[in-house]
This record gives sequence, structure tokens and C-alpha cells, in this order.
Amino acid sequence: MNYEYFIAKRIIAAKQYKSSISSPIIKIAIIAITIGIVIMMIAISTGVGLQQKIKGKLAGFNGHIQITNFDNNNSEITLQPVSKNQDFYPDFNAVTDVRNIQVFATKPGIIRTENDFEGIIFKGVGEDYDWTFFKEYLVEGKLPNYSNEVSFEVLISSEISNRLSINLGDEFNIFFVKDNPGKLPWVREVKAVGIYNSGFRDFDENFVIADIKHIRKMNRWEDDEVGGFEVFINDFDEIDTKSREVYEETASTLNSQSILEKYPAIFEWIGLFDNNIYLIIVIMILVAGINMITALLVLILERTQMVGILKALGSNNVSIRKVFLYNAGYLILRGLFWGNLIGITILIIQKYFGVITLDPETYYVNQVPIYLDFGYIILLNIGTLLLCLLMLIVPSIVVSKISPAKSIKFE
Repeated sequence: MNYEYFIAKRIIAAKQYKSSISSPIIKIAIIAITIGIVIMMIAISTGVGLQQKIKGKLAGFNGHIQITNFDNNNSEITLQPVSKNQDFYPDFNAVTDVRNIQVFATKPGIIRTENDFEGIIFKGVGEDYDWTFFKEYLVEGKLPNYSNEVSFEVLISSEISNRLSINLGDEFNIFFVKDNPGKLPWVREVKAVGIYNSGFRDFDENFVIADIKHIRKMNRWEDDEVGGFEVFINDFDEIDTKSREVYEETASTLNSQSILEKYPAIFEWIGLFDNNIYLIIVIMILVAGINMITALLVLILERTQMVGILKALGSNNVSIRKVFLYNAGYLILRGLFWGNLIGITILIIQKYFGVITLDPETYYVNQVPIYLDFGYIILLNIGTLLLCLLMLIVPSIVVSKISPAKSIKFE
């Protein structure tokens, strides 16, 4: 029989344990662990959630990797066309874990209404376009359908809709400047069949999604020419590796660029979230550990007589230390239980109701995103329990300093 565990259970169940001098200190230790686990869960869930949302939005507008011509063009505008007749299109068989590859082309334009005008980027896509991203952020209407016939349906953002007073179903003109400045611009009358709001203002205020056939006609491209290709991969963590593989498997006249290379400042910024998460975890575990050390020392000092009796009956220091470590483990588990209950409740409320909002101009999202995965929650709990117990091993040595002769008192 594990008598150390038996004694620890009796101590925990004893009435005087709940009304002892150490009771307030024990409660403070439990509260510290509860608050610590809540803060760590929130830090990880919001930090990883924000990273994933920003990565997802950048990929939604650009793909994970873009393949274009070498034209020294650092803007969002397509200058030189690429033939669709490539070995990697429509299926990139030479590179594994490629989810989808789709064509695109972009052209600058100006939306002109009766009362206002706005410069935009006219992004043309084809029948192979994956609408999963825009389906998530569609707030009104439907997604355009681009098949063999030229379509005048477009998808605009709520940002453009509000600024230019363009409502769902409205028809409006987009003007495109010709290469020869002496000629009148091209005019395309299009219809807003859908309105999206990604919360990524840098893109929302610029992009209008339309049929790529309009760009082909205005640029006098052939039917098999496009502006470039957007490659989507299954695992974002493999983007560097896949980007190199894509570059090696494309022609020497083509350039491939991942969104990490295209938007380095944004990814450097969200990379700092990891440092913040690690710092918060270290601080919270230290705070919880220090409180548990204090509680353990008080428990030992409060039960000095019991320690002396156990030693007199033949118990060694290791066994007696186990009694108090079992006791401390019970307190840690109580703190973890309440911390998980409170933390998961807060995260679920935020995930499904979006109570806490953010400024999209700063954070690129409208509300605090939540990454909720029970794998990291389990690891966080196990890690906290083990680290706190390891921190308690050294202070539990105070048991060996207690002398049975001095500690046992008879009334």
C-alpha cells in the first residue's frame, strides 16, 4: 500500500486542514495557478489565432506562392503575361503537398460613380479559382461564376461599397488607362453580385475580383496567357521548402515568390508573438511555482509534529517528502481544474461571439481570433504540473532538517 498517498489524503480530508493557519496561503497558491493557466491559455490561443488569421488572409489574396515573369515589378500590377501551357499547370505533380494552383492577372483601374471615384486593383481570376477564402468573408450576395463566357459579375469589399455607395446588385463603371495616353480609356460596366469583408484593410480597400477575360482583352493577350499562377500548399510551415522546390521546377524565365518574401515586415511582426507567448508562460509558471513553494513550506512547518512522529515510527525523509508533494500535487490539480474551466469558457465565448474587438488597421482583424486545440491545452497542463512539482522538490528538503526529539511535544 502507498502509505504516503494515504496520509496525504487524510491530511487533505481533515477538517482542521481547511481552517488552519495555512488555509489562506493555500487558497492564494491555488488562485495563482488558476490565474496563471488562464493567462497562458489566452496568450497561446490569441497569439497563435492571430498569426493563423493573418497568414490565412495573406494567402487568400495572394496564394502561398506566386509564379510570374521576371519583370522587376514589385507592385501588385501584372505587366508581362505568362503562358498557361506549363508543365506544372493545372496540377503541380513535380512538387508534393500542393493543394491547388490557379491563374490570375491584375490591372489598375478607377471606379467612377455619380458622386465619387476611387482607384482600385482589378484582379482577374478564372474558372479554376478556389473561392473558399472569400466564402468565409462574404457578407452579402453570392460569389461570381466565371465559366467560358465573359462575365460582368464582380466581388467588391464592404470598404469600397461604403466609400462609393455601391450596393449589392448595383452596376457601375471601371475605367482603365490605355498604354497610349492620347486615347480614351477602356470602360467596363460591371455588376456587384457579392460584398466581402476580410478585415484586412490594405487589401479590402483596393481589390475588386473579376473575370480574367476582361484583362486579356484589354491587354491584347492570347486566350492561353495569364498574369501568373497562385500556388496553395497544405502545410504553411513548409512554405520555405515548397517555395524552393517550386522555383527549381519552373522555367528559368519565371520567378516564384512566397508570401514570406513578398510581405516580410508583416511576418516579422507576427513572429514577435512567439516571444511574447514564451515570456508570459515563463512568468506565469514562476509566479505559480513561487506561490506553491510558499504554501508547501507553510504546510511542512505547520505539521512539524506529524513529521517528527513519522520519523520516530521509522519513515525516512524521502517518504515524508512524498507526503507533502502529493499534497502539493492535489493543490496544483485544483488550480489547473478551475483554470481550465474558466480559460476554456472565456475562449469559447470569444471564438463564437467575438466579444473583444480589435482595430483592423493595426491588427488586420476585426476581433480577437481564437485558436482552440485541446492538444496544446493538455501539454500546457502537463507541463505546468511537472514544472511546479520539480520546483517543489528542493524546498521539500526542509523535512530532513526536522528533528523528531525536538518536534514531538506531549501535552
